Amino acid sequence: MAALSDHAEKLLLDWMMTTGSATRPTAWYVGLFTAAPSDSGGGTEVSGSGYSRQAATFAAASSPGGTTSNTGDIAFTASGGNWGTITHIGIFDASSSGNLLWHGSMTASKVVNDGDTLQFSTGNIDLTIA
Repeated sequence: MAALSDHAEKLLLDWMMTTGSATRPTAWYVGLFTAAPSDSGGGTEVSGSGYSRQAATFAAASSPGGTTSNTGDIAFTASGGNWGTITHIGIFDASSSGNLLWHGSMTASKVVNDGDTLQFSTGNIDLTIA
């Protein structure tokens, strides 16, 4: 994925560079977007027609390089309507609302219509700090 959000950058800097405390997320959820979010949030997250963010877990980061990937399959199924063209994904710290932590474009956009499933297999979501 391309970028840490402003919220995640602040958490990281507070944790690494100050004596203050930073509250680390304890759960992670993948969200789908039809318009790109930015570091400050925004974008157009899918809603309705059976959509909900999906829980995800990630492996320990590789060394050197700092890359991690999802440790299990993550599937989204449209139910009762079309979602449109999915262009981006985001990682959040809550199943709804919450804070965007990471965001990036998909390798290839995917049209998701009623009854379609969009699946990310184990290891398909890579998070890298460069």
